[in-house]
Amino acid sequence: MEQKEFFQAVQPNYPVDFSAVAALIKGKYRETFARILRTAEDAAANRFAPHLRWDLEQAGRPVEFGEEIDWLYQPGEDSEFTFALNRMKFWVCMGQAYQVTGEEKYAQAFARQLCHWVDCVPREDAACEKAWRTLEAGIRMAVWSKAIGYFKGSPALTADVLERYLSSMTAHAEYIMSVWNSYHLMSSQGVMASHGLFAAGCALPPSERTGEYQREAVRRLYQEMKMQVYPDGMQWEQSPMYHNQVLRCCLDVVLRAQRAGFALPRGFEETVFRMARASLAWQKPDGCEPLVGDSEGIDQRDLMTLAAAMYHDSELKFAGYPTLDYDTLWELGAEDAAFYAGLTACQPDCRDFALGESGNFIFRSDWGEDAVWARFHCGTLGAGQGHADQLHFDIAAYGQDILTAPGRIAYGDSPSQREFRNPDVHSSILVDGGDFCLYKDSWECAKLSRAVNQHFYTDGQYGYTEGGHLGYYGRGVFVNRRMVYLKPDVFVIIDEFYASGTHQYQQFFYWGEGGTVRQEKGVTYWQGKTACASLRLISAQPMLTELRQSRAARRSNAVQENTVLETVCAGEGFVSVFTVISVDRAGAPGPLTAEKLPVRSSFKNTTFGDRQVEALRITKDRRSWVLVVAHEEYAGPTDTFCAGGCKGFGGVVVFADDETEIGAVLAR
Repeated sequence: MEQKEFFQAVQPNYPVDFSAVAALIKGKYRETFARILRTAEDAAANRFAPHLRWDLEQAGRPVEFGEEIDWLYQPGEDSEFTFALNRMKFWVCMGQAYQVTGEEKYAQAFARQLCHWVDCVPREDAACEKAWRTLEAGIRMAVWSKAIGYFKGSPALTADVLERYLSSMTAHAEYIMSVWNSYHLMSSQGVMASHGLFAAGCALPPSERTGEYQREAVRRLYQEMKMQVYPDGMQWEQSPMYHNQVLRCCLDVVLRAQRAGFALPRGFEETVFRMARASLAWQKPDGCEPLVGDSEGIDQRDLMTLAAAMYHDSELKFAGYPTLDYDTLWELGAEDAAFYAGLTACQPDCRDFALGESGNFIFRSDWGEDAVWARFHCGTLGAGQGHADQLHFDIAAYGQDILTAPGRIAYGDSPSQREFRNPDVHSSILVDGGDFCLYKDSWECAKLSRAVNQHFYTDGQYGYTEGGHLGYYGRGVFVNRRMVYLKPDVFVIIDEFYASGTHQYQQFFYWGEGGTVRQEKGVTYWQGKTACASLRLISAQPMLTELRQSRAARRSNAVQENTVLETVCAGEGFVSVFTVISVDRAGAPGPLTAEKLPVRSSFKNTTFGDRQVEALRITKDRRSWVLVVAHEEYAGPTDTFCAGGCKGFGGVVVFADDETEIGAVLAR
């Protein structure tokens, strides 16, 4: 097929005026384009190092081939370089470089590499298995169909090159059509494969068979979305990075369907929108996704920008960029850039979010870049991409991560890879030194823990969430964690252990690697560049504490040291531990005190035991609170409590400053 005939046949797939985009790129996008151009230069010279924002793996040092690329090359034990190489995202960079510079070397390199890959990596060859996982096949169909459009008009796209492209794309589509099972139904990899199949159906010349590709791809995708996406919008694998990968695929399907005039099922676009709203909910003040499960500290605002532009949504734009970012400009074109610039960005009405079905609860002091932000998790594990982070919490403030999850390193069944998934590398709790979640290997678990007792409350002054799990049910222990947020800068964590017999409890607090940690007079202090924090422990049980080194990775293959505070206590029967965390801007932390108060029964005029009701008086600067927490029901017959001169009723109640009656009831 000649080039003119090919592009006439697939014109709806390429409606963007790339020349107009290239003109804009030469202006305000020059800095980003310079990075893309370096990637294009490297790729044209057969030199590769995956490092684009949404690459599933980041490489260390580049791998440079000579005259001929070894598409199956694997450095060391890690297969991820091989997978990334065979996704060819660098072809998109070469295409954009061609559009901006007009240099034929990029089109020639694309044509040469395409033909070489088709000749050297046949699916029928068992030695090529790593290049033909359904994940890579799906990504390739999406990437190839985008990349080739950038080279329209180049003499490098000869009839022979296009014939190989069409033949291989068809082979890819036929392969994906023949493979779909329960694993794909429940996996983000299934979504990426189905997305690629739809892309092929849109990008190949129309025929009865390409129509079947489109219909089957959407049928599968809709089934996958109904299975994988919780009502709260979170993709079930419990990883914001993989959630965002699925969201990006689904947004692309919506966009391609609109351009091809393909009608999507009712509810499809609404589900995609819910996923975008979930990403907005957990977005940190710096614009990044949290390090939850197999996630990295990726700035997700480009994805929010794309979703805002496609759905004309002002709140999503608030979480995105004020103008189209580099990648979204290439996706949507100069006309949509003008529309987006005129779209008003509106701050969301809510600051705090309960993604209850997935078990993710988020609090904010505000929506600004210097806001205080926290997340608590009590939900499902999330299969292979999730971590054993039950009851883990993160805190970020004033531009820095104060308490954080470890992130992830390169995949592979190794002790290091499992290390980043285990319970004791999260700010969570162990009982008697045993894990509540046991990994058989890097992907499969021998033991899981059901999340229970989820609660959430928010108002202008306070936030509250709670959750427990049954991971230690066999040991005779129920673990429950409560988080009270005294807005804007004080958190109280209440760990409750309902047990028979005597047990030992370990808590872990993983500090952000951007600061230093010290202990002084029983208080742990964290000092960063723009933020600082203090942590105090209060319990009737003797507490042993230790600071030691650990590891975190905001990008795969980029491990840094951080510090963990480990605490140990033991007790018979019910045990509770209060942790008071204060955050401030960098410098000296604001003066804070926390003392335990006796709690009396107003009706019986007796003092409640610690296993029944406990209270703290917390003061910071000129503010003061009395926090009362009931560990069990106490109002029998009719009763109220009295603590620090404050009288009220409820499971968790806060009295602020001079308030002495009723208080704010956060939990009944």
